[in-house]
Amino acid sequence: MFAVIFKAEIKQLDHTYFESSTRMRELAISDYGCKEFSIVTEGNREIAISYWDNEEQIILWKQDPEHLVVQELARTRWYRSYKVEIVEIRREYSS
Repeated sequence: MFAVIFKAEIKQLDHTYFESSTRMRELAISDYGCKEFSIVTEGNREIAISYWDNEEQIILWKQDPEHLVVQELARTRWYRSYKVEIVEIRREYSS
């Protein structure tokens, strides 16, 4: 299992952002096998975490044509900066 952790400093979010965010979550889950996708915004910070079975799914998701358009909007309009981390989950605990 892998997780993609997206951290961003927000510049300005608009109506298009909220529509795109919802659409990207739905697309990742329905078309690319994403298991879970959560986004939290607090002040001018955002963190999104998505869970995947393998890295191939993540690569295909990153290259999706619709997602590429949204990535460009994120770079130019919505975020001052961002960081993406892809991590392998070696253990999981719950109660």
